[in-house]
Amino acid sequence: MSITLTDQDKLTLRTAAWGAVSLMSAAGIADSAHKVATHGSIALTSATGLVGHVLAKAPKGVKWGKSTAALADQVLPALTASMSLLKQQAPAEADNFRSTVVVAIEAAARPQKGEPSPTMAEMARKITAALDAA
Repeated sequence: MSITLTDQDKLTLRTAAWGAVSLMSAAGIADSAHKVATHGSIALTSATGLVGHVLAKAPKGVKWGKSTAALADQVLPALTASMSLLKQQAPAEADNFRSTVVVAIEAAARPQKGEPSPTMAEMARKITAALDAA
């Protein structure tokens, strides 16, 4: 079975996944936002399957907002929408997308020594909750 995603579908997936890494970077600002973003981005570009093909490029033309709250207002619903879309069109890819985003947020939290900061742990919880809300 061949799965065809529209350009809007692809943008939603990219906004969700790359935005999740951006949220982790915003939450980890004290830990080195650059390292957080780098580790998360490597995880996204290492994805395979349909999800890997879609996430190989960051979203173009997305305005991320000027605050973490504005970013979350855009990204968290996109995570839920992405899961709903993939569950309808390609259930195996929904699992692939979820695990890819979870690996990315775990990788983003790794640059720290020891446990993730409470801020990063809470952001990871919000991202996971948005993935599971679909």
